[in-house]
Amino acid sequence: MTTTPAPQAKYLRVREELAERLAHLPYGSALPTERDLAAELGVARMTLRKAVDHLVTEGRLVRRQGAGTFVAPPRVHQRLHASSFSEDMRARGLRPGARTLAASTGSAAADVAAALDVPVGAPVLHVVRLRLADDVPMAVEDLHVPADLVPGLTGEELAGRSFYELLATRYGLEVSRGVQTIEPVVVDAARARDLDVAPGVPAFLFERTTRVSTGRVVELVRSVYRGDRYRILVDITRPSAPEHGATPEP
Repeated sequence: MTTTPAPQAKYLRVREELAERLAHLPYGSALPTERDLAAELGVARMTLRKAVDHLVTEGRLVRRQGAGTFVAPPRVHQRLHASSFSEDMRARGLRPGARTLAASTGSAAADVAAALDVPVGAPVLHVVRLRLADDVPMAVEDLHVPADLVPGLTGEELAGRSFYELLATRYGLEVSRGVQTIEPVVVDAARARDLDVAPGVPAFLFERTTRVSTGRVVELVRSVYRGDRYRILVDITRPSAPEHGATPEP
C-alpha cells in the first residue's frame, strides 16, 4: 500500500519563493510592505508573516522596528584559531571597529584571578567593547587583562583598535596560544540594545583565555556574538592510525 505525501504547508512554499527572490537582491534591500507583498504573492498576510518569520530566524531577513524588513548581510564564517576580531574581519573584506562601552581598573575577583593566573585582588583592566564590522554591531566583548602586563593602557585606546596589535606594537607581547569554549545562549535585554537585535534571539558565547610567548595569560574574554551573523567553521581530521603493536587509548 502506498501513501501520498502530505502537501507542503503554504507558508513553506511562500518561504521558498521569497528565499529565491532574496538570492538576487543586494544586502540592505527593503522588502515591500506586508500588505503589498501578500497581495503580490496571492496569500493571506498571516501566511506571509509566518514565512517571513522563518527567514528572519534563519538570518536571511532582518526586521527594523519602525523601518521595515530588509535583506540581511551574509554571515561571517569564523574559523577556530588564535586570531583577533580585527584580523578575522579584514580577512573577509570587512572594516573592523570597536566602541568602548565601559572601562575600569579594579581588583581581580576569584574567578577572574583563577582564569588569569594572578592572585585574588591583583589589579586587572576590565573593558567592555562593542565590536563592529562595516559599522554593524557583531559582538559585545567583556575583556579582563592583568594590569601589570599593559601599564598605561586605557579603555579609550581600545576604541577602534585591535587589542592584539596593541600588545605587539606597544608591549612587545605576541599571542601564542589559547583555550576557547563556545556555547549557545540567548541575548538579554541589555546586550540586545547594544547589538541592535530583539531580546531572546540566539547567540554564541565565546569564552577564551590567551597566553603570550612568555607563558603569561594575557586575557580572559567573554564575547556574545550575534547568532544571525556568525557561523562556526571547524576543520576536522582523523587522528593518525596507531603504530603497529601500539594499543589505542580508550
